[in-house]
Formats: sequence, structure tokens, C-alpha cells
Amino acid sequence: MPVVRRYSRQREAILTHLKGRCDHPSADQVYADLRETLPNLSLGTVYRNLNALSGSGDVLRFTVNGKEHFDGNITPHSHFICLNCGAILDIFDATQNKVKAQMEKELDCFVSGVQILVYGKCNACSK
Repeated sequence: MPVVRRYSRQREAILTHLKGRCDHPSADQVYADLRETLPNLSLGTVYRNLNALSGSGDVLRFTVNGKEHFDGNITPHSHFICLNCGAILDIFDATQNKVKAQMEKELDCFVSGVQILVYGKCNACSK
């Protein structure tokens, strides 16, 4: 039986905020950004809603250097993390779909998702 969630203005604001960003903010960054428009918003509310949104698949969640980051773009893509400046960049290619198909074939199982984090130095830091 699917979980029915009541509408939440805060959850909708968090989701809209994440979908409008190209970076990958932490919960603290989301909280700081939304406090201006939602002055009664608490950090706990942001964490609870990010947990619900990532649990339902409405946003992506991944951890870099022990800190959780969130992505409003849920189309299959990987992330490149610069080891020097910490930038997180999107990589749009078919790698995730290929890995999913290969694992399902080799392991004879259903893979519900794939997250690929690639580490190195971005162009700016490589120069």
C-alpha cells in the first residue's frame, strides 16, 4: 500500500528550490537559502523533508567527504567531485543505464538504482 503524504508547503518549497538549482547543496545550504522566504522554517523540518523527498525518489542524495548533498535533477546521471576545490559537476551519459543492465544480467537481479561518483580535478584546478 503506497504511503499517502499530506501536502506540505515547506516540502513543496524545498523541492522547487532543489529543482531550480544546478549545484548540489547540503541541507544547511537549503535551510539558509529558504529562511529568507520561509522565516518559520526549522533546520529539522528541512532534514525531515529532504529525507522524505529522497526516500520517495523525488530528489537524489549522495555523500561526499561525510556530508550529504541533494540534487533536484533525478534523471539518470553521475557526479564528478573535484578533489581540490570540492566542486560537484553533473555527468550526463549512459553509464548508469549500462551498469544497471550489466548488473541485472550478471547477477540475475533487479537493480533499483545506480549512483556513480567520479573523483579527480576539475578543469580549473588542473591548470
